Amino acid sequence: MSDMEDALKIMKSRIDVEQPPGDWMEMTQEMINKFADATGDHQWIHVDVERAKNGPFGAPIAHGHLTLSILGLLARRATPSEDTETRIAGQKMGINYGFNRVRFPSPVPVGTRIRARRVLKSVEIKGGMIESMTEVTVEIEGQEKPACVAQSLGRMVF
Repeated sequence: MSDMEDALKIMKSRIDVEQPPGDWMEMTQEMINKFADATGDHQWIHVDVERAKNGPFGAPIAHGHLTLSILGLLARRATPSEDTETRIAGQKMGINYGFNRVRFPSPVPVGTRIRARRVLKSVEIKGGMIESMTEVTVEIEGQEKPACVAQSLGRMVF
């Protein structure tokens, strides 16, 4: 059996198994401002602290795309379990392949803490690589409604 076939078998055993959530991370105004500078999106609900206090959210909020762009960081903050520590033999690297669906059900106000929960939903061989789809939910501490729900696609290169 090849490394890729072994990896596919391992990955299939992880489907619908929720990984441990990551550690909480605070969304800071500095992060929001740096993202605004990088993207040119300086809308007042993100960067004008005084005006945002009187706005619809009562505080500046993170850009939805900022929340999306730190999914990898949030995933790396996850508490390793025995399964996630297992290195898959023969894997040379992983590639972010994109997203099938992304939603931002709730804003992330500055000063709140967020973390990611991940559940592998599918794996298959495509183009000589293993493609996986993971549902990622970004939670806001103390709030039922998530900040982001995304179907993240990755590819494992062998």
